[in-house]
Amino acid sequence: MKTLLSLILIVSLYVDLQAQSDTTSETSQVEINKQIVNGFYQNLWFTNNTDNYAEYVADEFVVHDIGDRKNSIEPAIEQKNIADFFWKHTTNSRTKVDFQIAEGDLVATRWRVSWEPKTLLGRLMVGKDDELPIINVMRIEDGKIVEFWNHRHDIDTRMARVPLILKGLAFGLLIALIPTFIAFRQRRTLKNLRTKSEMDHEA
Repeated sequence: MKTLLSLILIVSLYVDLQAQSDTTSETSQVEINKQIVNGFYQNLWFTNNTDNYAEYVADEFVVHDIGDRKNSIEPAIEQKNIADFFWKHTTNSRTKVDFQIAEGDLVATRWRVSWEPKTLLGRLMVGKDDELPIINVMRIEDGKIVEFWNHRHDIDTRMARVPLILKGLAFGLLIALIPTFIAFRQRRTLKNLRTKSEMDHEA
């Protein structure tokens, strides 16, 4: 009986230790995933070290963004190209990570960035005081980012306002041209009626 109880105790202890080991392993992997994501931000967006992109992004990754970048597969260098574009036209003046949540193979980060424009295109894209809040969710596999969800609150930035302003101007111009077009048609009709009247009078 004592032997049986000892055996049960040993088995229970082994199961508990194995469960603790698995939990520790999962926690360690989550922390590793967060380090990968933070390295990505630090090198590509917080500092201009975009040549390090391959350390963090898989050769191909799936991106979920706006426009044509919905559920599309892109090469890793595309992340470098995007970051390089912003570094070329702006200076990254302020960055801040608000919070980061990681579970399993996913890491979600809410961060903010402000730019100082360096070129004319940069001034068209961002204003001096523009701050862009971003939420990214990244899936990590084999130590690299393999999937990327991008959610930007860019409605308050110049890059979003300029297209809206242009659309508003175009719509306003169209509305303003409608009475002009109607007046032109009426003037043409009156001219035709006057010409016809004069011809009838001469006849």
